[in-house]
Amino acid sequence: MVSIDLFRDGMARLAGAVNVITTDGPKGFAGITATAVCSVTDQPPTLLTCVNRSSYAHGFFSGNGVLCVNVLAADQQHLAQLFADRNISMPERRARVSARTLETGSPALDDALVSFDCRIVQQQSLGSHDLLICEVQAVKAGDAATGLTYFLRNYHPVGSATPAPAEAHSQNNARCA
Repeated sequence: MVSIDLFRDGMARLAGAVNVITTDGPKGFAGITATAVCSVTDQPPTLLTCVNRSSYAHGFFSGNGVLCVNVLAADQQHLAQLFADRNISMPERRARVSARTLETGSPALDDALVSFDCRIVQQQSLGSHDLLICEVQAVKAGDAATGLTYFLRNYHPVGSATPAPAEAHSQNNARCA
């Protein structure tokens, strides 16, 4: 088996979109920064995210049964850092952001590149994390044209302020398996 350090160094070379995952409900508000988000299927629209079971926020996600995946725009690195800082309380994090709720009551951050408002339909434990399988209830697209990625342990912008022509988009609209 490969060492944890070698695995982590390898994963640092896998660029990932930077997301702030939020929840609110009977257990209260919580939010974390995560790159572990991916599409599962579009019938029904479903995605998955992973949350460390030792995280203070874990119980909020499980207890509320809902979450919102907020994909950050390139100029929102400060939000990634805010929700990753263990020294900032959940109420203080909530007070520092502007958000509105969609279908589930989870905060959709204003100016996010896109927000996926979800109900958690399945939870699977694996190692130190829980995989949360989530059906998307609503989507709110923002106006930003560039996203924020995390690569080699640093934040980087991705995308173009000028969208590709429609014909180039349709030719390059390949699906990943």
